[in-house]
Amino acid sequence: MGGEVFQAQIIRNFFETITGTDRNLTRISMCVISLAKLRMESPEKISALLDQIKKSKQQRELSIDILDYMCDAAIELELNVVQTAFGVKTIGEVMQDFNGISLDTL
Repeated sequence: MGGEVFQAQIIRNFFETITGTDRNLTRISMCVISLAKLRMESPEKISALLDQIKKSKQQRELSIDILDYMCDAAIELELNVVQTAFGVKTIGEVMQDFNGISLDTL
């Protein structure tokens, strides 16, 4: 499960990078390669991803194959792992905060 949390964090960093103001292609490629290594992809798959990264740098736009790869990786993760990586609290955790509030404290 630890590896899945790292994968979810890398995916979060990837999407923050591509949607943020600093769309650094080097940072994007680091996310893609790190994720591929964590997922223990085959050398052929990693080489295909590297090829797409090179094409993205040449064309100055992100390859759809890279975006597909990252989306597929995100879909394959368990929801609770993704929630942990994104800092989403469960209803049970939030409910405990509200149970500690009484009408007298308002």
